[in-house]
Amino acid sequence: MWWRVTIITLAYLLLGAHFLRYGQELICLAYACAPLLLFIKRAEFTRLLQIILLISAILVWGVSSYDYVQMRIAMDAPWHRLSVIMSSVTVFTFIASLCCSGVIAKRSKTNH
Repeated sequence: MWWRVTIITLAYLLLGAHFLRYGQELICLAYACAPLLLFIKRAEFTRLLQIILLISAILVWGVSSYDYVQMRIAMDAPWHRLSVIMSSVTVFTFIASLCCSGVIAKRSKTNH
């Protein structure tokens, strides 16, 4: 289960770094501290983390990817590598959200 927690934490830290890049320290702090909710062994908190990851994958990485690629295309700059990197980050965030389900399932097995 430790690897699931590691993937979830890395996804949140990556999202936090994205917001820190734009000077949004409070949002960065919220994302960086969010994985601490995993220490509360209630399914509701883990499900909340999962939903936030899903929404962030679409609204943060999806929108940013589109904007960055469009900017590169408009500047007639190479954009293929950027699209691969951003797609990878988006997929990683989706995988992290799936790991939340694994954490919930593992905890429910040990509680019974």
